[in-house]
Amino acid sequence: MDSHSNKYVVGIFNDDELTLKAAMSVKAAGVKIHEVYSPFPIHGIDPVLGYKRSRLDIAAFMFGCTGLATALCLQGLTLGSDWPMNIGGKPHISPVFIPVAFELTVLFTALGMVATFFLASSLGPGSQKTIFDPRATDDKFVMAINIDNNAGMSADQITEQVRNAGASEVYIKEIDE
Repeated sequence: MDSHSNKYVVGIFNDDELTLKAAMSVKAAGVKIHEVYSPFPIHGIDPVLGYKRSRLDIAAFMFGCTGLATALCLQGLTLGSDWPMNIGGKPHISPVFIPVAFELTVLFTALGMVATFFLASSLGPGSQKTIFDPRATDDKFVMAINIDNNAGMSADQITEQVRNAGASEVYIKEIDE
């Protein structure tokens, strides 16, 4: 298995607002940002990085519909045809189904969303994530820019753009992928 080496310009920032402004400034200069890592979500950074709205709500709705359909089919088939019982003269399909249907809807939605999140984020067993700077999990904000993806600019030009945007520290890191 061949490993491919990529060089990244890594900028360290001390403040979330400064990081957002820096991302806008670097992006406006024509630099493609690989990712911004932060210890907490930065409001407004998604459109700057080009992220679209998540469609996880659609997946949740579909998992919920699947759970509801499973619950109604299970109860309808077992109490309606497989093992019909006359309990107090009530119909076979009745409001008694609501608690079980609700619980299976919630169960399918929760388990489905966990699986969807792990698949969408590539966080399954054995996956390795690149850590550009361990301080991003503590108190620093890290902007990573792949030099190869910015063919029109040199590493020095990108480094200067990040430094001018307000980075407290800028360095080049080589990552084996």
